[in-house]
Amino acid sequence: MALATTLMASCVKNDAPALFPKENFETTVDGKEVSLYTLKAGDITMQVTNFGGRVVALWTPDRDGKLEDIVLGYNNIENYVNNPGERFLGAVVGPYANRIADGTYTIGEEVYNFPKNNNGQTLHGGLKGLDMVVWDVKSVNENSIELFYLRPDGQDGMPGNLSITMTYTLTPENEFKVDYSATTDKATHVNISHHSFFNLKGEGNGTIEDLEMVINASATTPVNEVLIPSGEIADVTGTPFDFREPHLIGERINADNEQLNFGKGYDHNWVLDRKGDGVEFAASVYEANSGRFMSVYTDQPGMQFYSGNFFDGTTKGKYDRELRFRESIALETQKFPDTPHHNNFPSTLLNPGDTYTHICIYKFEVK
Repeated sequence: MALATTLMASCVKNDAPALFPKENFETTVDGKEVSLYTLKAGDITMQVTNFGGRVVALWTPDRDGKLEDIVLGYNNIENYVNNPGERFLGAVVGPYANRIADGTYTIGEEVYNFPKNNNGQTLHGGLKGLDMVVWDVKSVNENSIELFYLRPDGQDGMPGNLSITMTYTLTPENEFKVDYSATTDKATHVNISHHSFFNLKGEGNGTIEDLEMVINASATTPVNEVLIPSGEIADVTGTPFDFREPHLIGERINADNEQLNFGKGYDHNWVLDRKGDGVEFAASVYEANSGRFMSVYTDQPGMQFYSGNFFDGTTKGKYDRELRFRESIALETQKFPDTPHHNNFPSTLLNPGDTYTHICIYKFEVK
């Protein structure tokens, strides 16, 4: 990794996290039961609901062992279901994460049309994406939960009965690991991702512009004014998008740059520098005051880095704190946005008989 400082596991006895009560999340949606599940391993504790596979809370220690909940969310299921502000907090997104231009794509001779839920484009699966459905809990233990969803053919216009298994695992090494697999009975495009919004200071505790970022990528996929890729693979050298060496997120975020203007900051896909097909380092974020250091690993070719540019403080999170502009980041490992319209991007087409797989790991340390 680019940061040479020695990292260490927390060796100080941690506070106990203030868990959210299960009854705040017990309800029925579309005839299926929703609940809240608590996982723990190493120094981290996580709470998850099977509505949208959402990470509701994630407590990690600082260098003194003090715990903070470092993901944005709500403290009750009603807010997730009724979506009073930001829809995608902590959720799995798909079956096509990110954007599809003009809400349409073609497979063979068949044209498919989807709800346009973001500036005339389809974002994160449309109106009823994987974040807005109840997943079946196949198994759960102290440190892992396995979820399943059968996305029916034609839901929001997308083809194929898509069988998806998703497992969240906390490891003794303070990792949050996400495993996806999916199969289909009809050709379809699949690009699933995880959409927690992180603030290593704790939810609602201030700006992310002073966090130090590394992204293992020499290129991005530039976008137009509605954040649809042009198809270009653009070298980051000499631009505000070059994070191959550590930079503060806020150091160049307000530069006079067309791409930053389009996204009101960072909201772009980085083309990761990969050596093979396995799980490799993608990015890291460091918060100096707490010592929290998060690194991201994946087997995917891309990662969307979003710097929380569209939060405006009108929504409050779990602790009655405002969710404000640039006070969280999302790091979404993925294939590229709008791939069905760009033959030069890694394919997202899933055919019957094939299996989609994806691994993403968020690892937490202190220094």
